[in-house]
Amino acid sequence: MKRTSKSTQLKLGLIQTSCSANVNDNLKKTLRGVEEAAHRGANIICTQELFRSQYFCQSEDHENFNLAESIPGPSTVAFQKLASKHGVVIIASLFEKRTAGLYHNTAVIIDADGSLLGIYRKMHIPDDPLYYEKFYFTPGDLGFKAFTTRFGRIGVLICWDQWYPEGARLTAMQGAQILFFPTAIGWHPKEKAEYGVRQHGAWETIQRSHAVANGCYVVSVNRIGCETPIGGDGIEFWGQSFVAGTSGEILAKASVNKEETLVVPVDLKKVDVTRTHWPFLRDRRIDAYGDLTKRLID
Repeated sequence: MKRTSKSTQLKLGLIQTSCSANVNDNLKKTLRGVEEAAHRGANIICTQELFRSQYFCQSEDHENFNLAESIPGPSTVAFQKLASKHGVVIIASLFEKRTAGLYHNTAVIIDADGSLLGIYRKMHIPDDPLYYEKFYFTPGDLGFKAFTTRFGRIGVLICWDQWYPEGARLTAMQGAQILFFPTAIGWHPKEKAEYGVRQHGAWETIQRSHAVANGCYVVSVNRIGCETPIGGDGIEFWGQSFVAGTSGEILAKASVNKEETLVVPVDLKKVDVTRTHWPFLRDRRIDAYGDLTKRLID
């Protein structure tokens, strides 16, 4: 039975998959994952980052712009139909073609009646070896946003955003009870032995810290599999999608290398309890934070 809007108890669905070179197969697989999560009682369901394709940002190739689509467009419509059919909220990560020559890494937020509540465009764009996102994505211009859904108020940020406490804070300040992070992150195979444990530990820790600092739930949805471009070592995505509770505790975590649909129960009442007993929002010294808008303090 679907939760009503008056209840504070709900279930979160996380769709962790591998991705092939066939964009239609990837879409169908993710839609099946959403259906499974809905049948298992999930109320809010989130995909991994850029699920429709392999992670194309490993190289700078103009052909990859053909992967982009308009919003709303075919993928948005497909998820809207599922949201309406099952009465669930869906967060789907897409490569948005806004107009000729202008592209974004964007998440669509669809309410449980199938309506498009809005979009979030990734604000922080990385440019690291095998993560050449600045070639493809214009930084988001909508700011950090929270959305009121049938099942609660949520915020959405995307992958590289997860390293910045400012984004999580500004979203939580708008009343977000759950922060969702569609993600595509993994190891450079040659670095895994030496740095792998520390890299993954840092990724998980920074997101758990967002839950602690803001007294909210954090949901991170990653992909699995090793995706190797021609002539390169590729990226071994580390999976391990997870949900952190309002004190940063891990409530559920997926495996490193298996496709999984996690369905995790949470209680939004704990957000209020945590924020009351750990009143970080109350004790913030907003009069002393002006320098955060500077690049560097001399």
